[in-house]
Amino acid sequence: MKAFTALPVTELRLLSRDPASLFFTMAFPLMLLVLKRGESASVPGYLAMIAAIGGMGALPGIVAAYRERKVLKRLATTPVSPLLLLGAQLVAQVTAALAGSTLLVAAAIVFFGAKAPANVPALAVAFVLCSVMVCALGFVIAAIMRNTRGAGLIGMLVMFPMIFLAGAAVPRKALPDSLRQIGDFLPLTPGVDALTSAWAGTAAIFPMLILSGIIVAGTALAATLFRWE
Repeated sequence: MKAFTALPVTELRLLSRDPASLFFTMAFPLMLLVLKRGESASVPGYLAMIAAIGGMGALPGIVAAYRERKVLKRLATTPVSPLLLLGAQLVAQVTAALAGSTLLVAAAIVFFGAKAPANVPALAVAFVLCSVMVCALGFVIAAIMRNTRGAGLIGMLVMFPMIFLAGAAVPRKALPDSLRQIGDFLPLTPGVDALTSAWAGTAAIFPMLILSGIIVAGTALAATLFRWE
């Protein structure tokens, strides 16, 4: 229990020392919010974007680095299981995304007069599901790509088009029909839909069920493909 408590704190400390992670998790969404003049309708999509940046943009490279540096293999010979480290990374990424999202929502409400979320419990559930879902996809990428550079690159190549086509960075209604149809099949789209519905005051059950299914499928696939070294 003590190890599981200490490891996420350590992982969060390492994330806080990464300028790129801090910029894209904290500063970049705020910049987009300023450009949108605090438009409250954009905030739920930005929350999904923050989660995706950590789960797919950062996590694959971090996990691949642990494997490439033999950290996971060494842990297998100690009382601290490699699974514990991966679980700590998941907790750290979700916590970092929550911190960035809290800052974004607070800025939207305080400085731009945006409407507060109408259904906070549903928003919290949608956010956790979305964050865990993108982390599950991040673990799949880390399982497939055997080196740090490849995992980080593929994570970015998957993440950036997805946040645009799923409606996280820009509203999907602003996209051409062909691109909007592609977005219908992306895993981040139900995350944006669930967050948007919760912000408006309703709990979108079907998108949350889709997110839960992706989490189960992604976790199973990552567990099947993952190698400790």
